[in-house]
Amino acid sequence: MSREWGFAEALVAAIVLTCCARGRQLGASAAQDLMRQKGKMNVLFIVADDLRTSLGCYGDPIVKSPNIDQLASKSVVFKNAFAQQALCGPSRTSFLTSRRPDTTRLYDHNSYWRVHAGNYTTLPEYLKMHGYLTLSVGKIFHPGIVSNHTDDYPYSWSIPPFHPSTQKYKNAKVCRGLDGKKHANLVCPVDVEEMPERTLPDIQSTEEAIRLLKNMKSLENPFFLAVGYHKPHIPLKYPKEFLKLYPRDKIPLAPDHKIPQKLPPVAYNPWTDLRIRDDVKALNLSFPYGPIPDDFQVLIRQSYFAAVSYMDTQVGRLLNALDEQGLANNTVVVFTADHGWSLGEHGEWAKYSNFDVATRVPLMFYVPGMTKAFPLPGQRMFPFINPFTNKVGDLPTGSMRDGIVELVSLFPTLCQVLGLPRPPKCPAHSFHVDLCTEGKGMAHYLQPDATIWNSELIAYSQYPRPADTPQMNSDLPSLKDIRIMGYSIRSDGYRYTEWVAYNASTFSANLSDIHAGELYFQKTDPGEDNNLYNTIEFAGVVQKLSALLKT
Repeated sequence: MSREWGFAEALVAAIVLTCCARGRQLGASAAQDLMRQKGKMNVLFIVADDLRTSLGCYGDPIVKSPNIDQLASKSVVFKNAFAQQALCGPSRTSFLTSRRPDTTRLYDHNSYWRVHAGNYTTLPEYLKMHGYLTLSVGKIFHPGIVSNHTDDYPYSWSIPPFHPSTQKYKNAKVCRGLDGKKHANLVCPVDVEEMPERTLPDIQSTEEAIRLLKNMKSLENPFFLAVGYHKPHIPLKYPKEFLKLYPRDKIPLAPDHKIPQKLPPVAYNPWTDLRIRDDVKALNLSFPYGPIPDDFQVLIRQSYFAAVSYMDTQVGRLLNALDEQGLANNTVVVFTADHGWSLGEHGEWAKYSNFDVATRVPLMFYVPGMTKAFPLPGQRMFPFINPFTNKVGDLPTGSMRDGIVELVSLFPTLCQVLGLPRPPKCPAHSFHVDLCTEGKGMAHYLQPDATIWNSELIAYSQYPRPADTPQMNSDLPSLKDIRIMGYSIRSDGYRYTEWVAYNASTFSANLSDIHAGELYFQKTDPGEDNNLYNTIEFAGVVQKLSALLKT
């Protein structure tokens, strides 16, 4: 029996057992109906932008994220999920096609995989082929040439994707400064009533997604509704009332806000996208290592957390609507992000690196009747939690899985959950193969008694650089300027990275031409601050991991 059908049958069995355990009868015919429709569960796929694991459900003591925490309490939560590149376009293209960046050949934001690499089938396209109504709201694919200026419509979507009209004001001068004038700042709490169109992009996306849910609840076809929130991506623009949740004197600096002494220069990202903002430019910082003053670091961290809480309320509104429309019992909910974001760790800001803070992401699956028992009559699954008026306490975390997983595995896993044929494993060279996966199915980890901890599980990430030392284009080099590729492997015990020569014209890395290396042991150095790559006593470990990276 295939793993796909095994999981679907386990889901039905779990539903039967759950209902019986709670005094609710589920007849054999009803169970058979569920089996016949095991591929007909709806999907709500929520993606946040630049969201690290700074959430209550991941143990963050500062961030208030009650609605995502509520979802987590009814989900299987993956503690150690990693993106394949800490940049929006490459990461999203990777997990939506289930191919790694070396196969999509996308490391920047300047090409469309169907033209540049191969005509790879996407997750929504595959579901559309299997009878799903597929809809996109907000930022799912990265916009622009990365998705053919159409978000890959009509291949991936049943109707043209929705983009909030106010996103065009993303970098507008709407941030009121201390001088009373408006600026294009990094830190940008706003009065929503003073904004263009009196709203913000994520508010618009939530409203559109709720409208679609209301229209789809009576349709016979199952739906795949992907909702992409723009926050907490910079600029950190959010309703100013969320600052009340984070008094400035309660916001600490990053515990390791100094640049590590043994950090190779090629590994450092100089956060140039922050430097172009008016408020950061006013600090007159030296390039590339000039540190941000401590008081301004606190302001950035405060606003990042506030932006996360703002986004959390939008997720809460959306899940509340799913519940109100009677869809929570037949809709799988997936919540994740495209990558993380450094908040001063290693003296770095933004993404653009291979560190945990940049590559680790939240990932959770809610599967009705499997990860959480169905509610009793009159009970709600996802009531909205207002962080300002509701008492926000610690919610019980759902089933936490500690092992290492990758976003490239989302596509095959969702197919397993829905009872659809899983894409075959990709051959070594798959540019000519339209449908295959470079990930692994994870659905068996969603079952209540599953264990995932495994010291041999590994996540692969990578990041390009134009030179061995920080340049103005180090964070986001164009393909033609890439000279070095940093390949990184992460297990439960270590992170190991090699920065090797890369030929952009042939898309080839010379793994024997190593420019720099990094080795961090997670147990003793979870912040990845003490690079042991050149330590003699670990030479054997480096040799072993270098060989593993080349396999």
